Amino acid sequence: MFHVETSRLVLRDWREGDIDRFAQVTNTPSVMRWLGGVMNADKVALFEERVVGFQERVGHTFWVLERKADGGHLSGEILGFCGLKLIDAPGAGFIGEMEIGWRMRDDAWGRGYAKEAAAASLDAGFDRFGAAEIFAITNIENAASWGLMTRLGMVRREDLDFLDARFDPPAGNIIVHSIAAKGWRVNGGAGQDKAGQVCP
Repeated sequence: MFHVETSRLVLRDWREGDIDRFAQVTNTPSVMRWLGGVMNADKVALFEERVVGFQERVGHTFWVLERKADGGHLSGEILGFCGLKLIDAPGAGFIGEMEIGWRMRDDAWGRGYAKEAAAASLDAGFDRFGAAEIFAITNIENAASWGLMTRLGMVRREDLDFLDARFDPPAGNIIVHSIAAKGWRVNGGAGQDKAGQVCP
């Protein structure tokens, strides 16, 4: 079982019923703008199969992201996902490498949740799962996503950019960033709050 807490958030494995709560708040036109559009029921089921599959096969996935029940904004609610899986996007030249990814409901944008969760995920990737380098991919026009990659200290990797045939242009125009374990540790985790507790 995977469970990580930061000052405001919980990252954890998927449980029965989570996918319905997740889809209710993230399967929207604004959130899915650069992700191929709103998913139908079959695509939601496929998404669940993929994230739970990674959880069961490799021990990490894009984890459920919840706001702690502390009386704050969206207290106790699912905010989206953030975590680590293996690169499997068609067209990528680095299949099997560790990927960090996130998806947040739109009323949680601009509050630093994604950066807080991503920092905890990078810590887990390097310290718990032993990654030497972690990659992130996004659509070239998704400035919010690649902007967060930059703020995390990730480096643009134009040599690894690719076209993802699952999506029509421009959604399939994918750019890549990465960060090595040494770079993350030297930078002190990009200045993140390191007080989060990791439970085995």
